[in-house]
Amino acid sequence: MADPLAEVVSLLKPAPSISKLVSAAGRWSVCRAEMGRSFYCAIIEGGCRLTVPSRAPIILAEGDFILVPEVFDFTLSSLVPPTGTALPARIETSPGTFRLGDPDGPAELRALVGHCDFESRDKALLLQLLPEVIHVSGESRFIALVRMIHDETRADRVARDIVLRHLLEVLLIEALRTAPGPEAPPGLLRGLSDARLASALHRIHAEPARAWTVPELARAAGMSRSAFFERFRREVGTAPMEHLMIWRMALAKEMLLGKERSLAEIARLVGYGSPSAFSAAFARLVGVPPGSFAREDRET
Repeated sequence: MADPLAEVVSLLKPAPSISKLVSAAGRWSVCRAEMGRSFYCAIIEGGCRLTVPSRAPIILAEGDFILVPEVFDFTLSSLVPPTGTALPARIETSPGTFRLGDPDGPAELRALVGHCDFESRDKALLLQLLPEVIHVSGESRFIALVRMIHDETRADRVARDIVLRHLLEVLLIEALRTAPGPEAPPGLLRGLSDARLASALHRIHAEPARAWTVPELARAAGMSRSAFFERFRREVGTAPMEHLMIWRMALAKEMLLGKERSLAEIARLVGYGSPSAFSAAFARLVGVPPGSFAREDRET
C-alpha cells in the first residue's frame, strides 16, 4: 500500500539552505518578508512568539517544534515584543550562531532555526496538500533531528548534501506524522487521520492509473457515495476526482522531467487512454501542454 505523506515529501525534494543556533535576551524581534521557503524552529530553552500573517500569534515553549512548509512573511520575537520600529541588536557570534536582543544579559531563549528549499517544479501543487503550519509539543526527537541538521550544515564532510537531504526528508515526515491530524486544516494530513478516508487515499496513491470512480472509492471507505464525497471534500479540501488528478499530474511532471519515457507511456502510467486526453488534462491543470513544460525545464 502506498504511503501518501512519504511520497509527497519525496516529490518535494527538500534541499538544504540555512541552519542557525539562536540565543536571545530582553525584548527582540526578527522579521522576514518574501521568503517563499520552508521555515522550522526547535526550542531548546525558553520561549518566543511566532507571527504569521492571517493567523493568531503562536507561543513556542521549551521542547516545541514548528514547521511552516511555505512561508513568505513572518515575525519571530520575544514573548513580549519590543515597542517602536527600532529593532534590537542581531549579532553573529560565530559562524551559524546568532545573538538577539540584549547582548550581555543571560540567555532567555535558545533555539535551532532553519530554512529549506523545495526543488520540485511541482512545489505549489504539492504544498496545497499539506497544512500551512505544523506545531508539535513535547517531542524531544525533533530537537535531536534539527541539531543533527545544524551540525551537518556546519561540517565539511563527504556526502554532506546527500545526508542533509535525507535528514530534511525525515524531519518533514516526522512533523507530518506527529502533527494532530484531526485538528489540521483540510488537506492530506487531515484526510489520512480519518480511518475511512485514509483507505481511499491509500488506494488513489497506490494505483493512480486505475480508472477510479467515486462509487468505487466510497465502497473502499465503507460509505455511501454522497456521504463519502462530502466527507472527502470537507476533510481533504478537494473532491475525490480532483485529488486524483492533482496526484496524477504530480507524478506526470516528475516523469516528464526525467525525460526517459514517451508521452504515450506517461499517459498510460497516470491513467489516460491516449496522449491527447492526457495532454488536455495536463494543460487544464498546469496551464501549459506537457511538451511545453518539458521544454521549459530544458531551457532553465
